[in-house]
Amino acid sequence: MRIGKIILLTLLLVGFYACNSDAKKEKETVLIQAPAPDPMEFGFHLNDYVVIKDTVRNGDSFGEILQKNNIGYSKIFQIAEKTKDTFDIRRLVAGKPYTLLCTKGDSLQRPECFIYQPNSIDYVVIKFKDSINAYTESKPVKIVERETSGVITSSLSGAIDEAGLSQKLVADMSDIYAWTIDFFRLQKGDQYKLVFTEKYINDTTFVGVDKIKAAYFKHNGEPFYAFEFETDSVKQIVDYYDENAKNLRRAFLKAPVVFKNVRISSRYNLRRRIKLYGNRIRAHKGTDFAAPRGTAIISTANGVVVESARRGGNGNYVKIKHNSTYSTQYLHMKKRKVKVGEFVKQGDVIGWVGMTGNTSGPHVCYRFWKNGRQVDPFKQKLPDADPIDSTLKESYLKHIKPLKIQVDGIEVKLPQEEAPITAIN
Repeated sequence: MRIGKIILLTLLLVGFYACNSDAKKEKETVLIQAPAPDPMEFGFHLNDYVVIKDTVRNGDSFGEILQKNNIGYSKIFQIAEKTKDTFDIRRLVAGKPYTLLCTKGDSLQRPECFIYQPNSIDYVVIKFKDSINAYTESKPVKIVERETSGVITSSLSGAIDEAGLSQKLVADMSDIYAWTIDFFRLQKGDQYKLVFTEKYINDTTFVGVDKIKAAYFKHNGEPFYAFEFETDSVKQIVDYYDENAKNLRRAFLKAPVVFKNVRISSRYNLRRRIKLYGNRIRAHKGTDFAAPRGTAIISTANGVVVESARRGGNGNYVKIKHNSTYSTQYLHMKKRKVKVGEFVKQGDVIGWVGMTGNTSGPHVCYRFWKNGRQVDPFKQKLPDADPIDSTLKESYLKHIKPLKIQVDGIEVKLPQEEAPITAIN
């Protein structure tokens, strides 16, 4: 009996060690890894080269970068000459990345290829191992559609920032609604919804906002829809229209400066009192847009420059006649860009914000004439831009139908009010 127990114990131990040995073998099998894939970037197998990645520094030039990496000046001159029609080597910008692909097995590690990235998507390849050639390529970009919404508590910029989104959306929205909404007078509680697309490289690297496909802005209780639509596929003309196919553009922009870093410091006011003049009434027949010195001033509509001069309290100014009814004037410029007789288009830069003439700070005084009389532009019913072509209206309404359903379905999350603090006795 005792011998039987010993035999049984021996068998169990053998079985245990055999299982343990199999487990180790199995564990060892799991740890065997497949070889890492050959990394590729810019269309090159990186394992075939010694790769040097760096950033253009202040004062760096194309020649200096190559010379520091064992390329002689005669070769550099040849490269510059043969690639000048494709890429101007003088256009290297400090802070932008570049890559050198160098020969393996060469003690000097001489570069065979220079790759420059002017932005996160495009790159320039200059090859010079045997023959010299250059070309521009772009990384494959994935377009991802997103939705967002929000409520204005202080500013549109603040609401977008709070949502963790790109400030480019602010600029795009102010462009879309530049003719219909006064972004300098947004109200607390105004709401917005957006359907927009973003660009990604390798599915993970965000490289910017692509475009806004549809927008909704509720301002002072009034809804404003905007839908992107291409009216000319050959010329790639794109514009924004509302739910009834009405163009959102107007004949005049709301402001002579871009929305960012700008505020209205003084409005059209015929009963304005000024402390500097003993608190007496001095009519202010313009709208002052305060902005940093050097900010671009733009024409609010198409027209012809009829005055471009420096005179008295106006300082440097430009006056534009748009038609027989409307004219506009832009005062206190640092510098004028246009001359009398020039035709300017809506949005063209005509000068820059300054402090010339009678002014206590950098701003542009925007004056608006209707039938020869100065009026408040914000109280005028200004003419609309041309409506969508009648031949395109049916296809437009069909195009926006699912987009409007999508926009209407976006829920706007209202900001939660803080609960009052209850005192504990």
